[in-house]
Amino acid sequence: MHKLGLICFFNDLRVADNPALMQAASGCEKLICVYIQPPDDLLEGFAIAPTTLRRQQLYQSLDALDRSLGALSQHIQVIADGSTEGLAALLERFDPCAVYRSEQANWRMQTRWDTVVQRFPNMVFCEITSHTLFESSALPFTIANLPSSFSKFRHQVESLQIPEAIAAPLNLPPPITTPDDWRQRFSSAEQRPSPPIAGGEAAAFRHTQAYFASNAAQSYKKTRNALDGWGNSTKFSLWLACGAISAREVIRQLRLHEAQQGANESTYWIYFELLWREYFQWYSHRHGDRISAFQGIATSTPNTSFYPQRFRKWCLGNTPYPIVNACMKQLNDSGYMSNRGRQLVASCLVHELALDWRYGAAYMAQNLLDYDFASNWGNWQYLAGVGADPRGHRRFNLQKQSQTYDPEGHFIALWKGAECEARLDHVDIVDWPITN
Repeated sequence: MHKLGLICFFNDLRVADNPALMQAASGCEKLICVYIQPPDDLLEGFAIAPTTLRRQQLYQSLDALDRSLGALSQHIQVIADGSTEGLAALLERFDPCAVYRSEQANWRMQTRWDTVVQRFPNMVFCEITSHTLFESSALPFTIANLPSSFSKFRHQVESLQIPEAIAAPLNLPPPITTPDDWRQRFSSAEQRPSPPIAGGEAAAFRHTQAYFASNAAQSYKKTRNALDGWGNSTKFSLWLACGAISAREVIRQLRLHEAQQGANESTYWIYFELLWREYFQWYSHRHGDRISAFQGIATSTPNTSFYPQRFRKWCLGNTPYPIVNACMKQLNDSGYMSNRGRQLVASCLVHELALDWRYGAAYMAQNLLDYDFASNWGNWQYLAGVGADPRGHRRFNLQKQSQTYDPEGHFIALWKGAECEARLDHVDIVDWPITN
């Protein structure tokens, strides 16, 4: 039993089905709960920072976690800088005997963690898997031998037994001090407005239970590609991204739904897409810093470049492609975009605009309320032809996609996608004017 433990929350903002918290609860006499705020160095390289909407969502999720901890006589004691020096300063300040955290698929966070572990050889560091359906030890292959495509991965894992989601601890060791006023880290201007989707564990449970209590899951495969409409997709990603709910808990509720309303191709497809998420988590572990490299995991670099004016038009929804414009305006306004929309705007950026895919991935990281490091960068590599897609460069016919998914033009009209400049370029790549 350790006299003092410290648990680092990051993308596991929940008390239920949190193995790291459970281990800390049983292994310490006293406990410090901190939130690790990652530096945005990956985005800084693209001159991008998270939006106010993203920060509002984080505030709600942290506030909800603090309330859940409060019911167990605990609290978030401090928000810590997630840089290497920030983590080291945190450990020097509190000098815990043991440090707990959930495993991360973000290679930059993992690198910092490993560096800090080496600096404090007398501390016990406990890292527990909580972001995936399976433990790495349960996979029928090593991470180094991760299958090269999702299909190969799925065939090997879809019949594996998924561990049960664990309940929240009944009690926690007491804190050592009163918390600092971490809410002051968020300006009052950011605290007042509410994002369109409530953050936090309680909201995640309410949404998941309501979804599975309805019959939406019974027709999910038919509706999942819709460009708009709250009930057409599960929206679980909005809470899975920050760990307000675990993938195992979603599976638990899915199985209950199937027992009550029946299993069919649509309910299987929810599991199928959770397996896609699972694949990208392990993909990120496998490939490390190559997940954000221009060449990705491919053997050659993409035939794209960076045109600032094109990128700006793509960001603002001002391209010659109305369906893309509508999707981007929806993202900028709400922080959300359908899965189909994400595929279309990514294909446009890479193929029609010939832009460096990493800028698109970084823009999504800035804006998406459901931004998940592994899923975002892995999916962008997939669409850019430098990732796990065995078919290579996928290009969507945007006109055909518009006819299929917005045949009456309602989505484009709603988001004013047709209101755009017909001309794409006014200057060339080195800023020389283009004349007619």
